[in-house]
Amino acid sequence: MTFELPTLRYEFDALEPHIDARTMEIHYTKHHAGYVAKLNAAVDGTEWADKTTEELLKNLSDLPESIRTAVRNNGGGHWNHSLFWSVMGPSEDVGPNEELAEKINTTFGSFDAMKEKFAQAAGTRFGSGWAWLTVSEQGELCICSTANQDNPLMADLDMCGCTPLLALDVWEHAYYLHYQNRRPEYVSAWWNVVNWTAVNALWTNACSASSGSCGCS
Repeated sequence: MTFELPTLRYEFDALEPHIDARTMEIHYTKHHAGYVAKLNAAVDGTEWADKTTEELLKNLSDLPESIRTAVRNNGGGHWNHSLFWSVMGPSEDVGPNEELAEKINTTFGSFDAMKEKFAQAAGTRFGSGWAWLTVSEQGELCICSTANQDNPLMADLDMCGCTPLLALDVWEHAYYLHYQNRRPEYVSAWWNVVNWTAVNALWTNACSASSGSCGCS
């Protein structure tokens, strides 16, 4: 398998003014493309070359030590960014579907309370990393953050939920050209470009999956 940069469903300027075109272009063509190239280089010629990114990340402990860190960093970078692009899009008049909205209200108290907790996870992540809304094998929602290119698929992190529904990149390269050091402003603006149609589909798929499908129990 040769890992490839996913095709964006929208133009670089489609998320403006919330995420500027130049940031999107550099982020996608330089940062994400770099992770893809380095992941391919790490697994080329090994027995792991025909695995999916998800399979690699769920089974990091089984990888040879010589490629484990490269796969963790670059496989994580590739998978995280692929999800990130897919859960964003031009503004749409759609929110969480009825089932997800009800679960958000039950878990966090309200949609606004969920956003506040998510913003806290994103804002307090020291250095580089990601904020996540995840769902566990039991269908429970959880908000968490990870360092660098780690993600909830990685079993060794023992996350509270292992199927991500939302992913927010809080590396400085994701926002610095427009927001400089104002990460909270970036996090707040990001909600305007969340693609809830995609998030709802991820929720529906997670709910219909059999117990144990996440691989992190």
